[in-house]
Amino acid sequence: MRTLIVCHYFAPEIGAPQTRWSEMARYWAEAGDAVTVLTGMPNHPTGVVHPAYRGKIRVEEDRDGYRVVRTWLYATPNEGIVKKTLGHLSFMATSVVLGGRRSGPADVVVVSSPTFFSILSAWVLARFKKARLVVEIRDLWPAIFVELGVLTNRWLIRGLEAMELAAYRAADVVVVVSDGFRDNLIERGVPAHKVHTIRNGVDLERFNPDRIPAADTRTRLGAGSGETLVLYLGAHGISHGLVSIADAAALLTDEPVHFAFVGEGAAKRDLARRVADLRLGSVTLLPGVPSDEVPDLLAAADICLVPLRDVPLFSTFIPSKLFEYFGAGKAVVGAVRGEPAQILREGGAVVVEPEDTAAIAAAIRELAADPQRREAMGRHARRYVEEHFDRRELARRYRDLLLAATAKVRA
Repeated sequence: MRTLIVCHYFAPEIGAPQTRWSEMARYWAEAGDAVTVLTGMPNHPTGVVHPAYRGKIRVEEDRDGYRVVRTWLYATPNEGIVKKTLGHLSFMATSVVLGGRRSGPADVVVVSSPTFFSILSAWVLARFKKARLVVEIRDLWPAIFVELGVLTNRWLIRGLEAMELAAYRAADVVVVVSDGFRDNLIERGVPAHKVHTIRNGVDLERFNPDRIPAADTRTRLGAGSGETLVLYLGAHGISHGLVSIADAAALLTDEPVHFAFVGEGAAKRDLARRVADLRLGSVTLLPGVPSDEVPDLLAAADICLVPLRDVPLFSTFIPSKLFEYFGAGKAVVGAVRGEPAQILREGGAVVVEPEDTAAIAAAIRELAADPQRREAMGRHARRYVEEHFDRRELARRYRDLLLAATAKVRA
């Protein structure tokens, strides 16, 4: 099978979609497929293009058994609607103009949204290559921006929603990352037989509960001798409610607990401002790290955090970081509702209401005082993802969907 993956974000950029697609591409290539990834020059989330790609219009490379074709785009930081939209539109155009022929023939084109505009370029490419189109939805867009108050113009919202539903109609298969997303699309008229859930997962070979971190890792994260290290590792976006975690840290300043936040995003300034206003010496803020450093940081942590804002639609969003936390055998505190709360509880985590500062602090205090409980939680979490969220098995299920779609063409 010849598979073309179209995605705005891709490794060596840091983030959940980058990890998902680099691992899916590798697994599919190992299964014998000819896989090509069509993406932009790496620049997320800072908007600064990686030095190896600066000044380039198109770059082709081999990676883990598959091809990568990168095209120029307007690089911009992950903040500001206008500039981000221009960046998305630029890749929509250059992926077709610069990458259409160079990406080669395909039996199936898989496009990852967001960004939403990539769907249009993938549709054009699928028509040009006479291939099946698979649209993957990782965020309910534009609905989530409406709930967060980012989009308020009702005419713009209606127009975007019409474009969204048109994209689903054009797709041969729609893949979502949560059952809540699937229910949402079906309720809005997308045929149930077309929508399939393939959740995120974890590479069980990369994350090992028995891993011993480098000697200086805890120091790098700010933890002193005898302190419990609480880690948030991932995007610092407007959806994560990280200010509430800083407020929880303020309630624990008399406890031997240290908080470390590692990552980048549009809400990092607000977090840094709150930490400064509260004069929290028990908090360390660090930039994002390459994916190969993540297992070491998780190995150093005692407790990991999965927070989301108190927004109704987030009950259908499953933060992908929780699978890596579980894979590393960590005790986890989640401040979420709905589907992510269910997964966390089944994996043995402690779950409280989103943005409930006092409850978050109380959960951390209890776990900090009970290392045996943390260890038992970590063992349970690892078994849980081994049974349900092995990325290799999820990639096999995804590939079966693609094979079924291409079989319809041959029939």
